Amino acid sequence: MADKINKTLTKQTFTYYLQHALKYRVIFALIVILVILASVANVLSPVYYKKFFDLLTQSGEMASMSQFTTVLLTILLIDLSGWVCWRALSFMASYSQTHVMADLFNSCFAYLHKHSVSFFNNNFAGSLVKKVNRFVYSFGSIMDVFVWNLIPILINVSLIIYILSRRNIWVGLAVLLWVVIFLIINFIFSRYKLKYDVKRSELDSKVSGVLADTITNQLNIKLFNGYQRENNTFRKVTGQLQSLRNFTWNLTNYFDAVQTLMMIGLEIGLMFYALHLWRGGSVTIGDFVLIQAYLINMFDRLWDFGRIIRYYYEAMADAQEMTEVLETPHDIVDVPKAKQLKVNKGQIEFVDVSFSYNQTRQIIKNFNLTIRPQEKVAIVGPSGGGKSTIASILLRQHDLADGQINIDGQNINKVTQESLWSNISLVNQDPILFHRTLSENISYGLWGSSQEQVVKAAKMAHCHDFIKGFTEGYGTFVGERGVRLSGGERQRVAMARAIIKNAPILVLDEATSSLDSESEELIQKALANLMKNKTVIVIAHRLSTIMKMDRIVVVDKGQIVEQGTHQELLKIPDGFYQRLWSKQVGGFII
Repeated sequence: MADKINKTLTKQTFTYYLQHALKYRVIFALIVILVILASVANVLSPVYYKKFFDLLTQSGEMASMSQFTTVLLTILLIDLSGWVCWRALSFMASYSQTHVMADLFNSCFAYLHKHSVSFFNNNFAGSLVKKVNRFVYSFGSIMDVFVWNLIPILINVSLIIYILSRRNIWVGLAVLLWVVIFLIINFIFSRYKLKYDVKRSELDSKVSGVLADTITNQLNIKLFNGYQRENNTFRKVTGQLQSLRNFTWNLTNYFDAVQTLMMIGLEIGLMFYALHLWRGGSVTIGDFVLIQAYLINMFDRLWDFGRIIRYYYEAMADAQEMTEVLETPHDIVDVPKAKQLKVNKGQIEFVDVSFSYNQTRQIIKNFNLTIRPQEKVAIVGPSGGGKSTIASILLRQHDLADGQINIDGQNINKVTQESLWSNISLVNQDPILFHRTLSENISYGLWGSSQEQVVKAAKMAHCHDFIKGFTEGYGTFVGERGVRLSGGERQRVAMARAIIKNAPILVLDEATSSLDSESEELIQKALANLMKNKTVIVIAHRLSTIMKMDRIVVVDKGQIVEQGTHQELLKIPDGFYQRLWSKQVGGFII
C-alpha cells in the first residue's frame, strides 16, 4: 500500500514539475536540441582521433602533414561546436530553471495559505517551510539530472554503440547487452532504495519539526527544567535519522562496488577481444584508441547514471511531502459562484448551529443567537464553554456540522471568504505581528493606507507614545511574532490595525487580557470610539470589561444559559452569571 502511495505521489510530483516547465516549452525545446548537438560533438571527436592514430601507424608511405592538419582542424571544429552548444545550453538552463523555481515557490505559497486554521494547527511551521524548499529545489536537481546527465547519456551511449557496431557487430552487441544489464540493475536497485529515501525524508522533516517546536518553546524548556528531557528526545529522533541515513549510504557503497566490477569486466573483456581482432587484421591501432576513448566516455556517463537515477528518486522523495500537501484538498472552500458579502446593517444570526472538533468533540450544539445591527454583545462563560469557537466559526475558520450563520441575511457559507474577512475586524487574546516595521504592521489592516492614517490609528489605540520612544519610531522592526514588544504593546498595535481597517463588524476575543489596568483604561476609551456604528462581539473572561455592553450572553457547554444586561443578570437568583461575578469580585479568576 505504501509503495502504491509513493508511486502515485512520484507521478503527481513529476506532473506538477512538467506543468510549470511547459510554460517555457520553447526554451526547453532549444535546450534539448543543444544537448543533442553537444553530445554528438562529444562522440564524434574520438572517431577523428582514431583516424589520427591510424595515420601515425599506417604502413608504407608516411602520411602527409596536410592529412594530419585536416584531421586536427576537424577535431578543433567539432570541439568548438560542442563548446558553443554547452555554453548556450548553460545560459538557457539557468534562465528556465530559475523562472520555474520561482513559479513553484509562488504556487506552493498560494496553495499553502488557502489551507484552514486546523491544517496549520496540525503542522509545524518549520516542517512546512522545509517541505516547500525541498519541493522547489528538488525541481532544480531533477532538471539538472535530465539536462546534464540523462539526455547526454542516452545520446552518447546510443551513438557509441552504433559506431562500434559499424566497426564490429559483435563489439557493438556486447556493449549493448552490457549496457542493458547495467541499466536494469541500476533501475531495480534505485526503486528498492526509494522507500528508504522516503522514510529518510520523513525523519528529516520530523527532526526539523522537533527542533522548531523546541525553539518556539525555549522559554518553557528553561522554566520547566525540560532541557535534559528535550535533549534526550532530540537525540532519539536524530539517532533514528542517522541510522537510516547510514543504511541508505551503505546500500550505495555496496552497489558502487558491484558497478565497478562490471566496468572492469567489460573493459578487459573488450580489450582481449579487440586484441584477437587485431591479430587477425580486422582492427587497427586507432580502433584501440576509439574503443578505449568510448569506454572511458561511457563508463563516466554510466557511473553517473547509477548515482543520477538514485539522485532523481531521492529528489522525488524529498519533494513528495510537499506534493502530499498540494494534493490535500482545502478544508474550507468557496462554493461555486460564491457572491461578495455586502454588509449594510451588520445583523448577525446563528441559526441552529452545531460544531465539533475532529467530528468527535462537540463544542457548539443547537446554538441560536441574533445580534441586532450595531448591537454590542458580550459572550462570557467558563473556559472550554465555546466562547472563542463562536468567533472562529463566524470568521469561517471552521465549517459547521449543522445550521448556518447569516450576516444581513446572507449565509456566510455562500459568500467568498475574502469578502467575509474584509467585513470583520478581529483582535484576539494573543495577537501575532509580522517581523516588519510597526508602520507596516498597523497599515496591514488597510492596504495602501497613508502614514497619517497609521499615526491616527496608533493614537486612537494609545500606542503612539511608546512607538515614539523607539529610536526608529514607526520604522522599528518588532521581531518574529512581535517578540520585541510587551504583551500589552502587541495588543495595542493589533488594536490599531483593527481601527485602521474600520470594518462594520468587530470581534474582540479577550482583546484586553494582556493589558495592565492603566493600559486597559486607555484602550477602553479607544474602544468606545471604535465601536460606534458597528456590530460588536466581545469575548471576555474579565467581566469588569463588559459591564456596559448592550447585552451579555452566558455560554456553557456550547449553549446559551442566560442573557441580558449586567444588572439584569445579577438579579437572577443563583444565576450562572451571578456566580461568575461573585467569584471574580471575590478575587478568583475563572
